[in-house]
Amino acid sequence: MTFHTIGRRTFTLGLGTLGSLTLAACGTPARLASGGGFAGSGGSATLDADLRPQPNAAYDAWVAAFRGRAAAQGISQSTLAASFRNAGFLPGVVTRDRNQTEFSRTLEDYLAIAASDSRVSDGRAAYARHRGTLQRLEAKYGVDAQIIAAIWGLESFYGTRRGNVPVISATSTLAFDGRRGAFFEKQLIAALKIVQNGDITPDRMTGSWAGAMGHTQFIPTSYEAFAVDFTGDGRRDIWSDDPTDALASTAAYLARNGWVRGLPWGAEAGPGAPQGRVIQPQPGGPRFVVTRNFDAIKRYNNSDSYAIGVGHLSDRILGGGPLRAPFPPDANGLTKADRQLLQRRLTANGFDTGGVDGVIGPDSRAAISAYQRSRGLPATGEPSQALLQSLR
Repeated sequence: MTFHTIGRRTFTLGLGTLGSLTLAACGTPARLASGGGFAGSGGSATLDADLRPQPNAAYDAWVAAFRGRAAAQGISQSTLAASFRNAGFLPGVVTRDRNQTEFSRTLEDYLAIAASDSRVSDGRAAYARHRGTLQRLEAKYGVDAQIIAAIWGLESFYGTRRGNVPVISATSTLAFDGRRGAFFEKQLIAALKIVQNGDITPDRMTGSWAGAMGHTQFIPTSYEAFAVDFTGDGRRDIWSDDPTDALASTAAYLARNGWVRGLPWGAEAGPGAPQGRVIQPQPGGPRFVVTRNFDAIKRYNNSDSYAIGVGHLSDRILGGGPLRAPFPPDANGLTKADRQLLQRRLTANGFDTGGVDGVIGPDSRAAISAYQRSRGLPATGEPSQALLQSLR
């Protein structure tokens, strides 16, 4: 999702889920597209009941007052009528906004999902399918084709999880709710201008519960500033099944935010690494040499973990291997291999962890709690060496 100074935590799709894990930005791991990954509330999935418009007299009164403010900013009455015809208050948007949890995830956990086997294999397939488009974008904007593909992978799992919540309803609900009212009213005005410009109809303008849109999750103001019509059909269509305009918009965003043509993002520290500064986001873990293009990626999402995730995934898409340096045991004394073994043993004993990725997320914690209850133990949901040894 493209933000400037506001943290991405505001706009989690529910990439919002790392298998249901929401990741915060601003120096901690950012969110990813779900399905084994991070962002996204699924392209054509049926909306949850609380994400469908429900009667709310106070919201209706707010919209009535807002119409005047919108008109003063150049929004026509016909645009307002069309945009709000089927819009309404979405209680689930408020619930999700109020209940966002700040996770302090390790880089190891983040990369386990950002560069999971499925995200890498699907990325290689997507890159092969769209190689021509990606290479044309690289030629025009100077942004490496594999970097564009990797951002696509993290933001919407290569377009499979673009979000299906109506943006007008979502942004107007959040503007009405008032917790960040001024910011979301600005997003709502931008969304209405996009409709008025003819880029998209209100019914097709869908995205995350917080208004991030399309294959690479632009918020409305970022769309206004950076989206491009690369197909030449007169519309900057980042919502289409054809990802061309969305990928081009991402390339344009990076190009206008400091990307240097021909400069790598960085690499794991070691032989062959480029010149740059050295960072070690997780104590005891791998070190990375990063360049100015690493900082350009952080303009898209202000998180070291996100930028490393994009860079590492882009390397994997081109055929590169996993990181060489190991990560240290976690706070519970468990290595990734230990955590994977714990997940396998829990699942084999009838306590499904929802996968074996070594990331102890909500599903794994629920499985641990269920196992602990079955043994008459306090249901802490916390992994440990003792717990691992008790499972056979």
